[in-house]
Amino acid sequence: MMKIARFVFNAFQENTYVLYDKNKVAVIVDPGCYDRYEEEMLFKFIKQNELKVAGIMNTHAHIDHVLGVHEVMKMYQCPFLLHKDDVEGLKRVQEYSKVYGFSGYKPAYEPTELLEDGDVLTFGDMRFEVIHAPGHSPGHVVFYNRKEKVLVNGDVLFKGSFGRTDLPGGDMDVLKNTIKNKLFHLPSDTLVLCGHGADTTIGEEKKTNYILQF
Repeated sequence: MMKIARFVFNAFQENTYVLYDKNKVAVIVDPGCYDRYEEEMLFKFIKQNELKVAGIMNTHAHIDHVLGVHEVMKMYQCPFLLHKDDVEGLKRVQEYSKVYGFSGYKPAYEPTELLEDGDVLTFGDMRFEVIHAPGHSPGHVVFYNRKEKVLVNGDVLFKGSFGRTDLPGGDMDVLKNTIKNKLFHLPSDTLVLCGHGADTTIGEEKKTNYILQF
């Protein structure tokens, strides 16, 4: 069974996930660790659990989700995976980092692999289907572990809410289509790991999420 560890990092209270299997193969999703304290928290967990970091998977490239990419890649020399349509967004992070109070931002390295809708990623015993899920950002993706019924969903769907669309590349109509025609077609008991806030399930959001009112 895949194990899940969640860390809440930076001023945006972003959720960074470490997913790992019984053989201690791990993948880090959306490393948002910014200062040294947060970096050490993540690195200490990995060391104490004797995990072997096999890669970084990013759902998208907004600043709060990429603050730690530089240091994580430097520490583990691992691949960095991002959808091709968010590469330009990643490059722009340095331009606006100071505006958001992150003057110490270290620019992320270039992605080593560009993701496409339908890709399948395997790390040890963990298998993730890549689903292009735009609306919050052009290249936003979600990672679906069908066997475990776990969706690593970034900032598309939140418990009782959904990702903002007022940032560059955001589009409310596109986001609604993503949620209703992609995410809501997954099994109702799918666990949804969100980029901010608490976990939820597809079934719960199909019943109560107010995006259904639009």
